[in-house]
Amino acid sequence: MRVLLVGGGGREHALAWKLAREDKVGSIVCAPGNPAMPGHSIPVDVGNPTAILDLAKRESIDFTIVGPELPLANGVADRFAEAGKPLFGPVAAAARLESSKAFAKEFMARHGIPTAEFRVCHTKQDALDACETLGFPVVVKADGLAAGKGVTVATERPAAAAAVHEALVSDRFGAAGHTLVIEECLVGPEISLFVLCDSRRGLALPAAQDHKRVFDDDDGPNTGGMGAFAPSPLWSDELSVLCMDTIVQPVLDGLRAEGTEYRGLLYVGLMLTADGPRVIEFNVRFGDPEAQVVIPMIETDLAPVLLSAASGDLDGAAWQVTREPHVGVVVASGGYPSAHTTGFPIDGLDAVASMPDVTVFHAGTARRDGVVVTNGGRVLTVVARGATFRSAIDRAYGAVRCLSFSAMHFRTDIGQKALTPESA
Repeated sequence: MRVLLVGGGGREHALAWKLAREDKVGSIVCAPGNPAMPGHSIPVDVGNPTAILDLAKRESIDFTIVGPELPLANGVADRFAEAGKPLFGPVAAAARLESSKAFAKEFMARHGIPTAEFRVCHTKQDALDACETLGFPVVVKADGLAAGKGVTVATERPAAAAAVHEALVSDRFGAAGHTLVIEECLVGPEISLFVLCDSRRGLALPAAQDHKRVFDDDDGPNTGGMGAFAPSPLWSDELSVLCMDTIVQPVLDGLRAEGTEYRGLLYVGLMLTADGPRVIEFNVRFGDPEAQVVIPMIETDLAPVLLSAASGDLDGAAWQVTREPHVGVVVASGGYPSAHTTGFPIDGLDAVASMPDVTVFHAGTARRDGVVVTNGGRVLTVVARGATFRSAIDRAYGAVRCLSFSAMHFRTDIGQKALTPESA
């Protein structure tokens, strides 16, 4: 089949890397792609569903896979359904689980899905009152899409007031921040769970753990993710059954009851609290950088299963995955997630490409005059596999230290949480 892969980040590179190894995928078109992605890259406005559909028609695409959330929120799946062309990703009404945190929280409340206590606020005073009612620490979230940067964990009133002010008064996030969700701050380790859905059932991938803060020891501001590892040592068959029964299935059933089918990848961000798993957030696509460590663990062909989910029939589908640990370290531009300078040549890519059990997924890169340069905040994800987490960590950081560019930044503790006696 001829596949169109929408997006150009590390998540999409991981998907393209996997698909390029599968017999049933004849060719791949990446839109807009990046310098390291296999197949043919074509520029496209990923926020424009009509442009994506026109591209799919022009390129005689058999199956389209959407990586980022923006085209899904803007209704690309709806446009493709109207045109009778298969696409992996939920329709806009279902994508509200990510595009509107207020919708997601109210949906969970309606269907008894375990999550943090919350308030939805439209004014500064309402938000400040909600912070006082819920008590500190408190989590302040922009309602809409904010590229992973619209969340503040405020331990005290001044931090909460500043977060509310920058969203509702300073307009830092634009329309995405004109409504705020104020939540109680849950305590416990976080888990990222990917579930393929055909609207009636879900098929889970290995659970991963992400590292959101920019600095070591989970310090500094939140980012889109500074690294990840899988499988999570905290996960178990019993916990998987519990989450599928009390979270994933109620989501699918609840959406159908409200007139919407969910076909695509449901990302469930979980907090394992003392009272059991609670939903932190939903995403409606593969997470980044978790996708970069989970997708290489899949040993069966991915494209046919994605197509089965998009067609509404996962009966008989099953994963075969390796249990070998995978660790991914994000290499970022200095200053990220705040202002940062790009355009610096990246040295060492050829050396790392020759290393066994190491794969580099590009995100914020570009090719200029034949040279790969930095072109974003998160530049690369260096992924390594190993017989143990210790060996995977050592292999990943050995590769990272072969790379260099001006003001390069990375955390030095990715994967350390996995070093339990059982997993080390």
